[in-house]
Amino acid sequence: MVRNHNVTTVIPVLNYWGTEALYVEPSCLFVMDSREQEPTQQHDTATQPTDGFDEEKARRGARLLLEAAGRDPDSAGLSDTWSRRVPDMFETLTEGARSESKPIMRTFDAETDGLIVKTGIPLHSMCEHHMLPFRGVAHVAYRPGDQMVGLSKLIRYVRWQSRQLTTQETLTRDIAAGLADELDAHGVVVELTATHMCEVMRGIETETKTTTREHVGTINEADRTQFRESVRRHTGGPNGR
Repeated sequence: MVRNHNVTTVIPVLNYWGTEALYVEPSCLFVMDSREQEPTQQHDTATQPTDGFDEEKARRGARLLLEAAGRDPDSAGLSDTWSRRVPDMFETLTEGARSESKPIMRTFDAETDGLIVKTGIPLHSMCEHHMLPFRGVAHVAYRPGDQMVGLSKLIRYVRWQSRQLTTQETLTRDIAAGLADELDAHGVVVELTATHMCEVMRGIETETKTTTREHVGTINEADRTQFRESVRRHTGGPNGR
């Protein structure tokens, strides 16, 4: 840094975007080199991500949020909120980010090579942008290879994948790709329809439904038709009953 004392100067300088701006300094003129123009952000190592679930960080974070909202974390109604309830809840709702929580997908010899469709699986997840829930239903289909899986395992797998901070688009892809890998299936189709609380409780404050669909592997037109018809029957749409 070069310091020129006792100068009152108006000079053109380049701001961070590379455009010209006026800089006025009544007592001294500072000329900064490029290394000084970008402020260095310091991060406490305690804020860095860790493997697994850190209950102590969850407690501190919940307590700070209560304080930010102007509440006393040590009051009778809130002392268990930050010290126990929120950490326990958050650990459950983020199980999908931890492989040790994944359900065991026991398989058996395939009894069919046709499409297997499971509709109406309850879906509850959390938006990573606002940390608010989105909820709805998942419809899953797969064409087995040499192995099949019990139908209840599809429900458990969707529930596990959903328990993480994510987006609906990413979750749809993760379920489809994950099931294809777990089952070594010829093809997988996943459709999610959900309502997002980040739209209902804030922002536009309107309740709508969003539908996303992904497929992995080989899904032919007959499979697509069967899948659409199964979903239509579940939702009670045209020709669905």
